[in-house]
Amino acid sequence: MNILYEEDGSFKVGSIMTDNTSSLQIESLSGKRSKIKASNVMLHFTQPVMTEFLPKAETLAADIEVEFLWECCPPEEFGFEQIATEYFGHKPSSLEAAAALIRLHSAPIYFHRKGKGHYRAAPPEVLKAALAGAEKKRQALALQARCTEQLINFELPPEFTDHLAQLLYNPDRNTLEVKAMEAACAATHMSAVHLLQRCGAIPSTQNYHLQKFLFENFPKGTGFPSVELATWDELPMGASNAFSIDDAATTEIDDAFSVEKLANNNWRIGVHIAAPALGMPRDSEGDKLAAARLSTVYMPGSKITMLPDSVVQAFTLTADRVCPALSMYIEVDAETLAILNYESRVERVHIAANLRHDTLEPLFNEETLAAGKLDYPYANELTLLWHLVQKMETGRGKSSDNMQQVDYNFHIENDRISITTRRRGSPIDKVVSELMILVNCEWGKHLAEHGFPGIYRTQQNGKVRMSTIAAPHQGLGVAQYMWSSSPLRRYVDMVNQRQIIAMLQDQDAPYPKNDTALYAILRDFDTMYTIYNEFQRNMERYWCLRWLQQENIELIEATVLRESLVKMTEIPLVFRAPSLPELLPAKTRVQLAITAIDLLDLSLQTRYVATLATEVTEAEAAMTDEEALEYAEELAEETKMVAAENEKIPAAVAAAEENGEAAC
Repeated sequence: MNILYEEDGSFKVGSIMTDNTSSLQIESLSGKRSKIKASNVMLHFTQPVMTEFLPKAETLAADIEVEFLWECCPPEEFGFEQIATEYFGHKPSSLEAAAALIRLHSAPIYFHRKGKGHYRAAPPEVLKAALAGAEKKRQALALQARCTEQLINFELPPEFTDHLAQLLYNPDRNTLEVKAMEAACAATHMSAVHLLQRCGAIPSTQNYHLQKFLFENFPKGTGFPSVELATWDELPMGASNAFSIDDAATTEIDDAFSVEKLANNNWRIGVHIAAPALGMPRDSEGDKLAAARLSTVYMPGSKITMLPDSVVQAFTLTADRVCPALSMYIEVDAETLAILNYESRVERVHIAANLRHDTLEPLFNEETLAAGKLDYPYANELTLLWHLVQKMETGRGKSSDNMQQVDYNFHIENDRISITTRRRGSPIDKVVSELMILVNCEWGKHLAEHGFPGIYRTQQNGKVRMSTIAAPHQGLGVAQYMWSSSPLRRYVDMVNQRQIIAMLQDQDAPYPKNDTALYAILRDFDTMYTIYNEFQRNMERYWCLRWLQQENIELIEATVLRESLVKMTEIPLVFRAPSLPELLPAKTRVQLAITAIDLLDLSLQTRYVATLATEVTEAEAAMTDEEALEYAEELAEETKMVAAENEKIPAAVAAAEENGEAAC
């Protein structure tokens, strides 16, 4: 005797070897013997032969009209043999009964299973909804198949046009488009990004990286609503001949300096910081906008400002204007240049000039200082400041150990990139950085002495971190250090500026001790500042690769940092070169051939050509192995702060923090 039985959701046939009532020992078509439960047996048959039974039953089932079969069903639960009798109009044969069972089982929309061999016809309204859903699914699968085929042929399906950002930056694997894309990627052996680029969805690789950053961090766009600034009391007039020193493209001019001869023959040096905190008190609309951005975002060729342009223009220290400022004046002994006293004020300052690096540096440098050339604007003032900051640097216990390190400047015009170097620690850098260290150190000290909390940067045991408690910054050699000199570009500086102004005006601290808002600002700023810096580094890497393509460079020179990790000689590009010979010592110079550049993955593939030497450039020699590795792996907190307009933390601060972290 043969049987038709169900196993794992499908029907099979076999011959009975032993019948144990509750179970059967059977032999399958392949000759395999197995034990099955008696309850799994659907029917017994002798004809046709076992090898023909299922094929013939399936052929007969295919001819059964599902709709007619559904109409034949009673409203209550029924067995397959019962409905077979209704459908065929007579007691069904084993083959007919099996055909009815197979057809019932294959149409779950029409027939709801109620047990083995038992079903119930779907109610009309349920069937209608299920059929509509099935048709919708069928159409979706057809659309998915068509999209997949188009992608395989490198055609962009029109359905993708309105979803490109989501597909590129945050794909949802439950959507039809992503399923089609994944199938096409498997067929073409390409990543989704490269496939979409091949289909013309990414016309600009530079825009791809920018839009990814904006999608993740500026979902509502980079624009600003209109901002109404708060009014403040009339301020006294301070310095009348202040000047700033910035890159040619700088618009957020945060700091300026003044030099005045006093009646007692001493010098009064003024450091003047833009004061946007006056117009944006805590929890004002302007403050909320700044708190949402937390910092200006820099990238080669562009930036996304922390503040609306209207606010920047209201407070930036532009030439030929009288601007509100937070000022610190220091009296300096005319002979020894010793600092005799400090005085801070909230005042108005007349900005007489905006000096720019590109025109000032050829005139104000070590050579012209040594030769005593003073034939340029503010030469006497700059020379005095140069001698003063040298003394200040020595007083901090620091020496000019970063004179040979270089910063890289990126300039983009008409989609062409130029990468130039600028030596770190020049007289311009030192004047600005030392005076910024001075005010950030002293204002931090004064806040702590008056019991006003602030946000400090500390460095102990080589680690740089942010804190609300004044603590030493070992890299700079100061007892405390805060960021308060760039309030137009960093939210932490603006917060600290509010505290300083309140202290000077004998007001309550906007952020009192143990204010949870201050801790939240510290946390959020640290997080976003890291994200912004990573984006800047990625865009600098992108433009380095573009430069290689632009200049049609095929052979490059690089310095081994560690194992297969190398850094290019001409530009700040670090990458792995797996083809290098084993055991090449660090600082070995090698020649590599470029084999591939991928602007989407930001990767560079090279082939080893030759070992050139173990000598290194002066800049590389000044960098320790640890520093090089920190830079290469992008672990240091602030190794690269070079922006499109060279707007970065002072070089001395960056160097001190880099060196401390690398040593750790």
